Amino acid sequence: MCGVHIYPYDLIRGDWLHMEKLAPARERLLKSSKDRMGGEFRGRVLVILCAAIMISATIAITIFLCTKGLQSFIKNNVNLVEFITSKNWNPTNHANPQYGTLPFIFGSFAVTFLSALIAAPLGIGGAIFMTEIAPSWGRKILQPVIELLVGIPSVVYGFIGLSILVPFIRENVGGLGFSLLSGMIVLSIMILPTVTTIATDAMSSIPKTLREGSYALGATRWQTIRKVLIPAALPTLLTAIVLGMARAFGEALAVQMVIGNVRDLPSSLLDASATLTTIITLNMGHTTYGSVENNTLWSMGLILLIMSFAFILLIRYLSSRRKV
Repeated sequence: MCGVHIYPYDLIRGDWLHMEKLAPARERLLKSSKDRMGGEFRGRVLVILCAAIMISATIAITIFLCTKGLQSFIKNNVNLVEFITSKNWNPTNHANPQYGTLPFIFGSFAVTFLSALIAAPLGIGGAIFMTEIAPSWGRKILQPVIELLVGIPSVVYGFIGLSILVPFIRENVGGLGFSLLSGMIVLSIMILPTVTTIATDAMSSIPKTLREGSYALGATRWQTIRKVLIPAALPTLLTAIVLGMARAFGEALAVQMVIGNVRDLPSSLLDASATLTTIITLNMGHTTYGSVENNTLWSMGLILLIMSFAFILLIRYLSSRRKV
């Protein structure tokens, strides 16, 4: 019987060739593992660096605004209560300078809340139309409109309001045209895309089982929308409104062009008014750095920062309700 004889040399040679074939695979595996670990390390470092920059920038801005905003009360002895509650603003009067910001604070809150009253129902109604009434072609109509409104600069909104809205109000409604009414209309159009976009996402994220369950119980489409979908998405809808208000509260240029920028407290929607942002932008370039008037303008900026924090806390609270 003939057989194949395998000598020890052939066994050693076969093992050696096998090891040579396995070596590149092992090296590639080790290299891939090292590259993966190195990529994860670099990614972690990049993310931590970006987060550190954002946190540092926020802390630095907060500290700077607090330092500058408090100088008017600490260094220049401006009365805090009078600064917030007084109606008189006349910092250029050297004999008796007055630093009352109540009209500007009132104007900021008034134009913000009034614009939200217009933008909220329009934005939520548009979201309901796109998601519930005409989901197949509704977005094809409203989505380009929303994108167009987002892309328009604020100065264009202000210029359109100055050229069209202000004369229209003056000729058909009354007053000078420069008024709270003009400011709230311009701002409502500016924050409408924010409210609509977030409200659309909120309505789209509602589980289909809620709709199907409501229809199964015999509810109509409008009953389902009013009594099931809107209550389910209410925290997110409120978040959309608050985000729009946060943007409206800090808007300066568009409002400045149509609101009138007067120092008096308005008594109606047709009266001219001013906001904290408009007064800051109008007067900051005409003041000396470190003067009392300059420091009071920084104090107005501090008020804006505090209100921004308040809006953020409110948004966080609404978000926590949504998660629950």
